[in-house]
Amino acid sequence: MLFIILEKILIMDTKALDKAIQQIAIKRNELKKIDYSNPKYDDLEEELHDMEDALHVKYGDYLEEALQVVHDKLSPETDVLFPAAYIAKKYEIGPNNEFSVAGTEGVFVEVDSIPGKDTKLVIVPNPLRIILNVGKDKQEVVWSEA
Repeated sequence: MLFIILEKILIMDTKALDKAIQQIAIKRNELKKIDYSNPKYDDLEEELHDMEDALHVKYGDYLEEALQVVHDKLSPETDVLFPAAYIAKKYEIGPNNEFSVAGTEGVFVEVDSIPGKDTKLVIVPNPLRIILNVGKDKQEVVWSEA
C-alpha cells in the first residue's frame, strides 16, 4: 500500500493540479459576481461542478492524502472532506497571478492546540498550499507543494 501511495506522489503533475485549482478558483469568482437570476448563472454553476468532478477524479486521492496529513497533525478528530470543499468560495488574485483568501474562508476544523478560536483549512493555488485560517486575521501555511 505504501508503495502505491509513494508512486502516485512521484508521478503527480502538481503543476497541472495547481492550474486546475486556479481555474476552479477563477470560475468560483465569476459565479460569485453574478446573481442567481442571471441567465448565465446555471451554466457557470454546471461548468464549475464539472471542473470540481474532474479535479476529484484526477487528483482526489492525492489531495485527500495531503489533507489527511494536515488533519492528522492539527485536528485528528475531524474527518477529511471531499477536496473541493476546501477550495474557497472567493479568491483575491493579484497582478502577478498570486492567489490569496480572506481569513473567513475554509472548512471548520477543531485544532486542539488553538482552543476557542475559529480555525479553518483552505486550499490556495499558485503556489499550491493548504492554509490554516485562525480567526479572521491570522493565516499559516500548514502544507505546501514546494
